[in-house]
Amino acid sequence: MRLGLGIVKTDWEGGPLRLGPLLGEVVEAAEAAGFDTISVADHVWLHPIIGGPLGNHVEAYTTLGFIAAHTKRARLMALATAASYRPAGLLAKMVTTLDVLSGGRAMLGIGSGDYPEEAVGLGLPFPETARERFDLLEETVQACLEMWAGDRGSERDFAGEHVHLGLALNLPQSLTRPHPPILIAGSGEKRTLPLVARYADACNIRPSPEIPRQLDLLRRLCDGAGRDYDAIEKTAPFAFDVGEDGSKVGDLIAQLRWLAAMGIEMVSGWVVGVDRITPLEIMGREVMPAVADL
Repeated sequence: MRLGLGIVKTDWEGGPLRLGPLLGEVVEAAEAAGFDTISVADHVWLHPIIGGPLGNHVEAYTTLGFIAAHTKRARLMALATAASYRPAGLLAKMVTTLDVLSGGRAMLGIGSGDYPEEAVGLGLPFPETARERFDLLEETVQACLEMWAGDRGSERDFAGEHVHLGLALNLPQSLTRPHPPILIAGSGEKRTLPLVARYADACNIRPSPEIPRQLDLLRRLCDGAGRDYDAIEKTAPFAFDVGEDGSKVGDLIAQLRWLAAMGIEMVSGWVVGVDRITPLEIMGREVMPAVADL
């Protein structure tokens, strides 16, 4: 099992003045600890489930560029990009730029979006119905694939119901070929998992006892779409709590074994107390070796 660091909040002690240096320390320590992936939540307000909106929260892709400059190995992505927040052509260009400048480490993590209040608050597009959001999500992925086709993009137009590209030209092209890996986030069985089966290189499924059934469904959907189920990376979000002094390491390892037994291959988690750095060091010293062979 591989582990990823998920940065879902940056409301850290010291405030904005300390945020840049501290974030640099966090991601450097995460990479030294052996985290496979570093992801950033794509929100412009702090999400209510972690205390928002009145807390410091930074924009995802600007932050990923900063992280790229402080790391050398870890894969980088937003988990997950809200499809409606950026025009598809611009999004493909942003992920391409991150891939080129990071030496081929970018992924496109994308979903339908889940925080309408922030969108309304800052004037960002957010379709009213779930059907519209998922239609937009699918067309955005299709348009990104057009931008990543060949050496310069498909160099043709893309005309969907929600997404329109007059010329899918993309220079420089991504270093990762045929394109940066695409992760489609969510556990929805009617729209999300079918989209994973058709387009994605990875899924991100909510941690629950339903995972085996959902992965069995994904396998059947892949068979129907002519995709290799085994080539899709199975990931889940989680929280990594090792305790103040490592006292909860055993519990965390047991939880990760539970996820691995259900078919999860990579877990992207928020490390409790990450801004103290010590929990990252404990993760690298005690948790990573214990789950590496799962």
